[in-house]
Amino acid sequence: MFEEFSSGYYLGRLYVEPHRGQQPAMRREQHERINEQLYASGEGVERLDSPLVMKVDNHHVAVHGDESVPEGTLALPEDLLDDTRIRNPPTLKEVLLAKADRAAQLLRYQDQAPSAGI
Repeated sequence: MFEEFSSGYYLGRLYVEPHRGQQPAMRREQHERINEQLYASGEGVERLDSPLVMKVDNHHVAVHGDESVPEGTLALPEDLLDDTRIRNPPTLKEVLLAKADRAAQLLRYQDQAPSAGI
């Protein structure tokens, strides 16, 4: 689903569609599988529910797992979707997935920032 793109990102294609939830989401099983394959170190017990950090257009978003989202789909809250170049969702779109070290850096920045976005 995702392939090597650069030193900081993997590249993939997902359908992007609106989501009524408050945070970006993808299918929980898919989220956990990607988390295990690309973020886990393989040492000891690790969490598989940590957010995946994806870049859609100019926005980095922390993506969580959600049972209601179809497989192969990135669901974005409507206000965030409105701020992208996607005009007729669902749309198949190239998205960047931050590698583990880059994701950790972006999530630390999010925790320090006054707003909820990355």
